[in-house]
Amino acid sequence: MLYQVIQSIFKGEAIDMTSVIMQILAVLVIIFCVLPLHELAHAWTAKKLGDNTALYQGRLTINPLASIDPLGSLAILLFGFGWARPVPVEPRNFKNPKRDMAITAAAGPISNVLAALVGALLLNLFYVFSSGVPYSIAIGIVVFFQYYIAINVMLAVFNLIPLPPLDGSRIVGAFLSDRALYRYYQNQRTIMMILILLLFMGVLDVPLNFMRIVVQSGVEWVALLPFRLFGMA
Repeated sequence: MLYQVIQSIFKGEAIDMTSVIMQILAVLVIIFCVLPLHELAHAWTAKKLGDNTALYQGRLTINPLASIDPLGSLAILLFGFGWARPVPVEPRNFKNPKRDMAITAAAGPISNVLAALVGALLLNLFYVFSSGVPYSIAIGIVVFFQYYIAINVMLAVFNLIPLPPLDGSRIVGAFLSDRALYRYYQNQRTIMMILILLLFMGVLDVPLNFMRIVVQSGVEWVALLPFRLFGMA
């Protein structure tokens, strides 16, 4: 992401400004449109399962101002992954707290995968109907959707890391005893700081990129299916 662009600038390497501009546009769409949907997915699912906490605190909304976290947004711009302001959830309002909390947590990453799928479908539509579009514009549109899809998939993968306070930890929590779950979250802040450090050091680059490629390949395969069925691909 832009961190790599900054590195290239310091190294004196050539910069593709079209890619940079499209990357920034894709990130802005993610921050102002997709992240609010991610948090709305949590809030809506929690409400359906019996918890109205997010509703009462004004978080059952797509208003980006309710969800934007400045540091998390900057992380997305620089590194391609980050976070929004967490939706408040009270597990005690659920009929089955552990199971319903896991379902609520999974709704966020699923929304990112679906957003990536929509982007992949639109990109395939553009490929089909792009005849006559000037080359420079076509390249910009393709680059935009490629970044949009990749960032959404990375957000889904990143949030599924089974460490607090990420969504993956709440999914794993469904399989832990109450005692283990308490200890799991007891050192949440320390774990998050270590996680951020590992991310900045690049320690998790290989496993995260591997998972991104696997998930993105699946998304692109599904997005191509209707076009194959109708002989358009």
